[in-house]
Amino acid sequence: MTDASFPDISDLTLEEKAALTSGLDFWRLKSIERLGVPSIMVADGPHGLRKQAGASDHLGLNASVPATCFPPAVGLGASWDPDLARRVGEAIGREAAIEDIAVVLGPGVNIKRSVLCGRNFEYFSEDPILASDMGSGIVRGIQSHGVGTSLKHFAANNQETDRMRTSSDVEPRPLREIYLRAFQGVVEDTQPWTVMCSYNRVNGVYASEDPFLLSQVLRDEWGFGGLVVSDWGASNVRTEGIRAGMDLEMPASGGLTDRQLVDAVRVGALDEADLDRSAERVLNLIRRANERAAAEGALDVDAHHALAREAAGRSIVLLKNSGGVLPLKPEQSIAVIGEFAEKPRFQGGGSSHINPTRVDVALDAIREVADDVVYAPGYVLPDAPEGIGMSGAKAPRPPADVVERLRAEAVAAATGADVALVFVGLPDEDESEGFDREHIDLPEAQLALLDAVAQVNDNVVVVLSNGGVVALPFADRVPAIVETWLLGQAGGSGVADVLFGAVNPSGRLAETFPHRIEDTPSYTSFPGAGQHVSYGEGLYVGYRWYDARTMDVAFPFGHGLSYTSFSYGAPTVEANADGGIDVTVDVTNTGSVVGREVVQAYVAVPGSAVERAPRELKAFRSVEVQPGETAAVSLTVRRRDLAYWETRVDRWIVESGEYVVAVGASSRDLRGEATVELSGDEFVIALSRDASLGEAFAHPIAGPITRDELMKGWLRESMMINGELTPMGKDLPLSRLVSFGADPDVVARIIEAGE
Repeated sequence: MTDASFPDISDLTLEEKAALTSGLDFWRLKSIERLGVPSIMVADGPHGLRKQAGASDHLGLNASVPATCFPPAVGLGASWDPDLARRVGEAIGREAAIEDIAVVLGPGVNIKRSVLCGRNFEYFSEDPILASDMGSGIVRGIQSHGVGTSLKHFAANNQETDRMRTSSDVEPRPLREIYLRAFQGVVEDTQPWTVMCSYNRVNGVYASEDPFLLSQVLRDEWGFGGLVVSDWGASNVRTEGIRAGMDLEMPASGGLTDRQLVDAVRVGALDEADLDRSAERVLNLIRRANERAAAEGALDVDAHHALAREAAGRSIVLLKNSGGVLPLKPEQSIAVIGEFAEKPRFQGGGSSHINPTRVDVALDAIREVADDVVYAPGYVLPDAPEGIGMSGAKAPRPPADVVERLRAEAVAAATGADVALVFVGLPDEDESEGFDREHIDLPEAQLALLDAVAQVNDNVVVVLSNGGVVALPFADRVPAIVETWLLGQAGGSGVADVLFGAVNPSGRLAETFPHRIEDTPSYTSFPGAGQHVSYGEGLYVGYRWYDARTMDVAFPFGHGLSYTSFSYGAPTVEANADGGIDVTVDVTNTGSVVGREVVQAYVAVPGSAVERAPRELKAFRSVEVQPGETAAVSLTVRRRDLAYWETRVDRWIVESGEYVVAVGASSRDLRGEATVELSGDEFVIALSRDASLGEAFAHPIAGPITRDELMKGWLRESMMINGELTPMGKDLPLSRLVSFGADPDVVARIIEAGE
């Protein structure tokens, strides 16, 4: 169908317009047969395609068609490579086009505020710049095939507990600088076809009916031109949603909300223009999806699996490697211990659960490389929940005699082996969409097994499998730790590739590993109570919190080791024509094998007039360097990423002054720094009775009046030293000056001049 034959919104009846704004069933939008408007289908993502096979059931839980399961965001985010994310997105977009899917529901760019959030495996990072750039890569890739994306979950959706009612109570600066910044970056850089509003309330207002979020911020400020869809079941009062800019309610309501909209228009309770606006956006989405040509050829399962394997290897983080235990050698005798090696957990539970085209098993992949391999399960993994999970129910534990027998067999296998690979991690019942974790500890049986093995073998390599941060009480007692996250269907081969050095690990932590849950920023306020959660840590999320408190951590944000080594030259920085900062640094591979270094640039503003974290990630780049060679690495810090949200004027402001750019291999492994002066944005704070004397002094018009006419005699003597205001003087409200002998007419004239 061409645009010329596609109907205009004026061609639709009131009932048809209302009908377009809710789903036909769980996955499909409604058609308008008389006008030739087809139904389109959406499907879950974001790390693969979850297209439900056959007829849609009312919960969308039926089996889905086979699709490539790529590493979830917790893994892919650790690659710190937006180009890799784009390539994964292209593959997902190709599979969606083959299955005639109009929109893939992803990516998720919510911030990992708490390590306990059960859905953290679907999100990229605790940092908004990293999350933004990785999310943009996914969107670019998927939409390159004429398939839409749905950026989610907008906004401040950082927990699963009471997620359909809880209000995320966030002050303006952290809301803008931390929780909205990733969404803003993806919207401005890639224009996703849709944005999905979240279940929760934000500062007391449901996200699905918040005009501040959905119209003022998303559309007016960021220029979003697509459609806003509700998370499935997130619509509250439908008429309020339409007014606010929530265009499409999913899934179907059985016609109930359609009738509500029609009735509201007819009695004058809803402006028909508001309904027209949303219906037209739905119509435009259907038109856009219908313009895509039919996909040619079948899915290349092998090629996509190979990409999944590459992405898995690039997602793995080598946390520790004392004494060069890794990489392994094929001729070594290897004890593989832990049932995760045989029964991989490669994705999280919930709506993103993919039906993979195949699954690689780490134990099999290890045996393909090494000849002398002995295996002992060591523990019993609880059965995975049926369907897509989300229950949080705990499976029965094995009898004590079984636990002891398995542990004894594992110790026997490890005794005398050159290396013991101990696979430990979180089972499905411990983390999923639908519930939050209660702690960050690994299962007790696994920790006891690890202790027992470490007593009989000095070369223990711990292989972690988890979708969220875990405590590592054994970190000082084992020589090597490999964080493999949830790696998708090819993760087993990806793990073997890294363990044996076929792939040099280059993943970096996208979130901080604390020693204890008590150390985390949101410990005292997560998950809230009484349907409210206070984001009391403010701007200090993730590494910002630990750095501001100079707190020791298990492994810092950005950390990751390699089988080679890198040295850094002195960085150079300069202001660019766009008002940002260009950074250049030489990175030399000083080892004997090719490797990737993730070069990270952190910015501090020492003379800032506002509260800031000690330093913040502002740019990064993953670069491959041959042994003995030097790469000149260029980074660009965008001006928009240097801005803070100025609450007194409600806009982004870049301060004038000195910016210190530190470059290195993690937030706590900074190899050099340089300073640059930037010209900032001018802004004027309007004066009122509550304005301070310091603000009056700084005002370009009212300032001279304040100095010349007000600060005389006793006021000058008591409020100024050497021509500058004292701390008390700076904070004194103008309305209180009369009490200190100021002329009321002069005070009034100052306020009027500054309004």
